[in-house]
Amino acid sequence: MRSDVACRRNLAAFAALAAATLCAPGVSQDYPNRPIRMIVPQSPAGSTDLVARLISQRVGDALGQSIVVDNRPGAGSVIGTDLAAKAAPDGYTLLTVAASFTINPALHKKLPFDPVRDFSPISLVVTLPHIVIVHPSVPAKSISDLIKLAKAKPGDLNVAVSGLATSTHMAAELFMYLSGTKMVTVPYKGGGPSITAMIAGQCHVNFAAMSTAIPHVRAGRVRALAVSSAKRSASAPEYPTIAESGVPGYSHASWVGLLAPAGTPRAIVSRLGAETIKLAQDDAIRAQLLHGGMEAVGSTPAEYANQIREEVAKWHKVVKAAGIKAR
Repeated sequence: MRSDVACRRNLAAFAALAAATLCAPGVSQDYPNRPIRMIVPQSPAGSTDLVARLISQRVGDALGQSIVVDNRPGAGSVIGTDLAAKAAPDGYTLLTVAASFTINPALHKKLPFDPVRDFSPISLVVTLPHIVIVHPSVPAKSISDLIKLAKAKPGDLNVAVSGLATSTHMAAELFMYLSGTKMVTVPYKGGGPSITAMIAGQCHVNFAAMSTAIPHVRAGRVRALAVSSAKRSASAPEYPTIAESGVPGYSHASWVGLLAPAGTPRAIVSRLGAETIKLAQDDAIRAQLLHGGMEAVGSTPAEYANQIREEVAKWHKVVKAAGIKAR
């Protein structure tokens, strides 16, 4: 995380750029003059949806227009993402994505879109670690207990994930690869449904997003074992990391970012990016996000574009090393 001073300097410079580019020839200075659609390629109630609705409210207010959330789940987020990729690049269709956006290219032989070529990154909004949770019936109080249990009966435990090729799926696959365990992966259409299934006793383990899982952990509906990030989470520092719990080298965190179709005018991308940075730097919003297991970032379009390129390359390496078959 960058320092607050650096963030504020970055925002000031970026806001100046946005103001200047809005005056460029050929760019509508009355943008936006009608409602904006924000596609979320996942089901309601998950972390991506929660962040999208926060953006739609706060950024929509700043722009003076409604931003309408349009949930389009399915095919590991491919359906909604493709819909956004093919939308007119006029600033009236946006896309809120999770880390699966950079994972999908490694898991699909052919995608109907290219995550680098077909989108204009706006901002990385938040990052969030996963938290390993188990149903109360599972006799594991720690990661080492879970590993012993999984190795004693390979394939007996099932692990709920919020869809194939999602960040939770990769978190589970990475865990099994590094710990030498085998669990049966059960995909659901989003983080919310996967948690609901776990509470109902249909699944044993879940590498859930903090924002989705923490309320249920605090209510005693599920038991938390560890977090997936390299360092302990500021929102739940009482839980150790997976790495310090017996799986050296394990580190994985999800994120939520905002994009537009490729070709969206730079002035519009700059303005949306500046408003998103303002949201991420709001102290009340930061506290609200942290309470839900998310850490506000608010990167520039260039910073987010670099991250996307780096992660696409990284996940190709991880998928190959883990022996996960592309579909």
